[in-house]
Formats: sequence, structure tokens, C-alpha cells
Amino acid sequence: MTGMLRDWRLMRNGFLLAVTLFVYLFLLGPVVVIAVASLESSMAYHFTLTPENPSLRWYFAIPGKYLHAFGVSFLVASISALIATALGAMAALGIVRGQSRGAQLLQTFFRLPLQIPLVVTGVVFLQFYYLLFDLLGVSLLGKLAGVVTAHVFITIPYNVSTVAVVLMRTGTRLDEAAESLGATPWSAFRRVTLPAMKPGLFVGLFYSFIISFGDVPVTVFLAGSGFVTLPVEIFHTLQFDWEPAVLALSTLVVLFSFALIVVVQRVVGLDLVVPQSRR
Repeated sequence: MTGMLRDWRLMRNGFLLAVTLFVYLFLLGPVVVIAVASLESSMAYHFTLTPENPSLRWYFAIPGKYLHAFGVSFLVASISALIATALGAMAALGIVRGQSRGAQLLQTFFRLPLQIPLVVTGVVFLQFYYLLFDLLGVSLLGKLAGVVTAHVFITIPYNVSTVAVVLMRTGTRLDEAAESLGATPWSAFRRVTLPAMKPGLFVGLFYSFIISFGDVPVTVFLAGSGFVTLPVEIFHTLQFDWEPAVLALSTLVVLFSFALIVVVQRVVGLDLVVPQSRR
């Protein structure tokens, strides 16, 4: 019996190891393919894992339009993430600390963007901006404000969720203790609640930035010829032409995203927003 149990455990561990390796390969495979293919120095329109003449040629030949689009994406993502984080934090406070039935309704409302396909969201905002222009003469299409507004809409649920998790974990006991010792509500919020919210704020900010930076389905409807984000620029280019520099650029974007993950992990730790029950 002991031998059978040991054999079963070995089989189970082997199976779990195989599944884990498959998942890692599934996630990292495309990244490795793009990174290796970006070293091909020819103009060949194909992916290869064995470049004939490995070179960093395309890393130094990235067209200026992509660098400009990267700047636009960084600006849009930064502004959208900051606004979504601020609004999401206030909403999370109202949901977690609120005692009314409206708090539950508010929570459902902030989950709504996650239930709507991004393409539909893009079309809705496109029609809304057309209507806004017809009624008030205000044009948001192809403008920073228009794209940021849409990105705040699609990213704010992540901020609400991450901050709400932290607030539910900490509870209200520390705030009540601070107020019982003579602290004003504002002082208790600034010295107790806000520091406790920081992990959720940082992680929500990170999620919002990454989602906004890489969005295509919404932005493609709202960006203009003079205001194009990097993913949309790459999308338009590959629709009509092939540019090997896109592979090098994609590799750099992956490294940029990985660097952001490392920074967030070092600053707050991504595990800080995982519920205690999962530890």
C-alpha cells in the first residue's frame, strides 16, 4: 500500500510539473519567438527561430513614427491610470465603508465595463462623441481628452477591485481606534486608511497603465491621424505592409512591461492584494 501511494504521488507530481511547464511555454513561447525573429537582419516576411544572420539591425532602425506613438501611449496611459486610480479609490471607499444598499448597486455599476466587449465600448464612445459634437460643438475624436475618457472607463474596475480588497482586509478597527484616541476623521484617513490603501493603489495604477498602454479595440475608433497610440500605429502598419522593425519594437515593449512588473513587485509586492484566504 505504501509503495502504491508513493507511486501515485510521483505520478501526480510529474503530471503537475508537466502542466506547469506547458503553461509557462504557452505564455512565454510567443515572446521568445518574436524576440528571436527580431534578430533576423533580412527583410523576410516570416518568423524564424534560426536567424541566418543574427543582428540588432532593426533595434537601431525603428522609424520615428513609432517613437512618437510610444510617447503618445505613455502619456495617455499615465493620465488615464492616475485618474482611474483616484476615482476608483474613492469608489472603493464608498463601496466598502458605505452602509447603504446603494453601495452594492455602485459595485455592480463599476463592474459593468468588464462585461462589455471592448469593440462595443469603442463604438459606443465613437457615437457618443459624434452626438456630443452635434449638440454642443465639442470635438473629442482624435484628441487626448477623448481617448483618456474612454480608457478611464475601461480601467477603473481594476482600481475599484484592488483597493476594495485591501480595505476589506484591514477593516475599520484601526480607524475607530485612531478616532477614539482623539484623531479627527480626516487625520484618521490620512494617517491610517490611506497608508493601508497604498498596495491596492499601486497595483491598480499598474493594471490601469498596462491595459491603457496596450489597448487597440477602443483606441482604434477614437484616435486621429495626428494622435495615434503605439498599438494602433502597429496595427495600421501591419494591415497594409510588413516592417521588420515591428518585431524589435514589440520585444522592447515586452521588456518595458516586464520592467514595470519588477518595479511594482519591489515597491509594494503583487501578493499584497491577494486575499488572506488564498495564502
